[in-house]
Amino acid sequence: MLCYSHALGTERLSHSRPSLHGHHERGKEGQVLHRSKRGWVWNQFFVIEEYTGPDPVLVGRLHSDIDSGDGNIKYILSGEGAGIIFVIDDKSGNIHATKTLDREERAQYTLTAQAVDRNTNRPLEPPSEFIVKVQDINDNPPEFLHENYHANVPERSNVGTSVIQVTASDADDPTYGNSAKLVYSILEGQPYFSVEAQTGIIRTALPNMDREAKEEYHVVIQAKDMGGHMGGLSGTTKVTITLTDVNDNPPKFPQSVYQMSVSESTVPGEEVGRVKAKDPDIGENGLVAYSIIDGDGMDLFEITTDYETQEGVVKLKKTLDYETKKSYSLKVEAANVHIDPKFISNGPFKDTVTVKIAVEDADEPPVFLKPSYIFEVQENAASGTVVGKVHAKDPDAANSAIRYSIDRHTDLERYFVINAEDGNIKTIKALDREEIAWHNISVFAVEVHKQHQEAKVPVAIKVVDVNDNAPKFAAAYEAFVCENARSNQQFITISADDKDDSANGPRFIFSLPPEIIHNPNFTLRDNRDNTASVLVRREGFSRQQQDVYLLPIVISDGGVPALSSTNTLTVRVCACDGAGALLSCSAEAYALNAGLSTGALIAILACIVILLVIVVLFVTLKRQKKEPLIVFEEEDVRENIITYDDEGGGEEDTEAFDIATLQNPDGINGFIPRKDIKPEYQYLPRPGLRPAPNSVDVDDFINTRIQEADNDPTAPPYDSIQIYGYEGRGSVAGSLSSLESATTDSDLDYDYLQNWGPRFKKLADLYGSKDTFDDDS
Repeated sequence: MLCYSHALGTERLSHSRPSLHGHHERGKEGQVLHRSKRGWVWNQFFVIEEYTGPDPVLVGRLHSDIDSGDGNIKYILSGEGAGIIFVIDDKSGNIHATKTLDREERAQYTLTAQAVDRNTNRPLEPPSEFIVKVQDINDNPPEFLHENYHANVPERSNVGTSVIQVTASDADDPTYGNSAKLVYSILEGQPYFSVEAQTGIIRTALPNMDREAKEEYHVVIQAKDMGGHMGGLSGTTKVTITLTDVNDNPPKFPQSVYQMSVSESTVPGEEVGRVKAKDPDIGENGLVAYSIIDGDGMDLFEITTDYETQEGVVKLKKTLDYETKKSYSLKVEAANVHIDPKFISNGPFKDTVTVKIAVEDADEPPVFLKPSYIFEVQENAASGTVVGKVHAKDPDAANSAIRYSIDRHTDLERYFVINAEDGNIKTIKALDREEIAWHNISVFAVEVHKQHQEAKVPVAIKVVDVNDNAPKFAAAYEAFVCENARSNQQFITISADDKDDSANGPRFIFSLPPEIIHNPNFTLRDNRDNTASVLVRREGFSRQQQDVYLLPIVISDGGVPALSSTNTLTVRVCACDGAGALLSCSAEAYALNAGLSTGALIAILACIVILLVIVVLFVTLKRQKKEPLIVFEEEDVRENIITYDDEGGGEEDTEAFDIATLQNPDGINGFIPRKDIKPEYQYLPRPGLRPAPNSVDVDDFINTRIQEADNDPTAPPYDSIQIYGYEGRGSVAGSLSSLESATTDSDLDYDYLQNWGPRFKKLADLYGSKDTFDDDS
């Protein structure tokens, strides 16, 4: 049986667990009972942490009952930290800790002990497990969760109001001793705040703390272990406590009376002045609303609240008149918008002030007695007729004299004039209602000594109608009557128009002139509704005898005095069918009916049109051009020069070109016709134009070929020039090129060029007079 001996005593422990000498017991709430002595467990060792002695710490000893002390038993240690942290003397069984241990890093280690035969390593007892616990010492100070705390509490709070709880922790063993037992205390912040020693709750310690006096407090809290006793470790934290605002202050005006002034010319809505009641509270607790509660200017002034500046803005509500009243008094109240019921006992949260407003005199412009004027004057009134009178006065106390004038932009034709002193308006031209029925002018009034002060009033002048226009036909009437019209048949109804007002012509009267009242052809009937009907008086009209009749008609109005005019109605005689429908109204058409009918005329016109179309088509076809013999590309309208980039044939060249063609161009039987078109006639070469086969007159040969080409209708309509740079090997002439003539001397004789005619004279001069050039040089 393995026995364990603790290093701190010599007590041998068997497998039976002894009872503990002491233990934690919790009595009443908040009271903790601590054991006086740790009881040892039979298989448990203890090592004090942070041991810094020079020698390894003896943890304990293992001993087997069968160990007789002769050294034949060997003790073996295995498990957590065996051989590294913990070592065992295999003979004595003593266990030592070779390193400093930290409980906060690891609180216990589990090891296994075994006794074996030293010689054979045969287990003498089964393995036994035990625990080595690291015994705590107070080596860790308390630490708060935050280095700085921030908290708020309303001002005027009761004593003991909870503000915030701060918490600290200690890494030491809370189950052993008082190393982790913390006690809180306040180092800074008295006497305003206190802290509960066990919980760390900070509370207010003074009543009626005023934010307006001091808003922010800095408190330092300490947490100390070992129950706060001497030798304990401690930690601190800072707490910033801010008093939040409550509405505990009413608004107050800094003065009892405000003096303001306003000009009588101020426009309603403009600001007159400002008042402000001071409230030390902030936020919604400091909001103030202003109102006018009394005074003789309540109807003329108003007050609004500027919530950005917390000011009351006094504004003008109606216009002022210095001459009527020169000062006003207002009673203004300022009251808190939000009131806290907790502090309602502190008094009314409002204040009042008197505002006195003085009205300042302003130089006002003249004022017309009426906002507008309406006058009447008859048309055709004589020049100088009085239309009406306007009147204005100076509202100022000075009562300056007024001068009047007409705005000529409103009376461009200058129909009116005004007396500058008394404001009488007169006509200076005759007025015509039918031209302008209303005249709208503007009249200025200015102070005599202050020309910049002026007023303006509209004046409307109505031109009253006078019966000065006779009635006339309402339209340019033209009547038509049938040749076969019946007696008393109505053929037109006429009406009249009068430029005068309806009061001077409510009804028109139609009649024939007295001299033709018994007209044999036509008669007139007044319908008494401002219209009249014209009727046929007889039967049987003839266009051949008379195709147009002129009928005068007299029209009178109902004005006083009445006016009348004579208007002429044109009546045309027309041919009509049996139903009375018009057919023709001209004498020429009547004569044409005896000859050709309308259908015959239409047929004749149609034939003429057809003939014209045929002529136009014929001319168009004749003007069409024939297709050209050879189709050219659109851009190919110039002469073509065809260049062959090879050497000429010469006498010995039988591949590139046959020189015999030039010597005997007529050697080919006939001529080669063009294949693209069919020639209109067969061209036969004229024998008289052919040169002799062995002719050396190249000039004649070329002329002959040109003449043949010009007279050949089947030849292309352009010249073809063939250029040969070299006449071939064996040619007497050699190369015609002059490219090598400048660098190569030639022994050839070019005198034969003199015999080729005038066309080759230039070549003969260049190549045939070598001696001449040498002599010149």
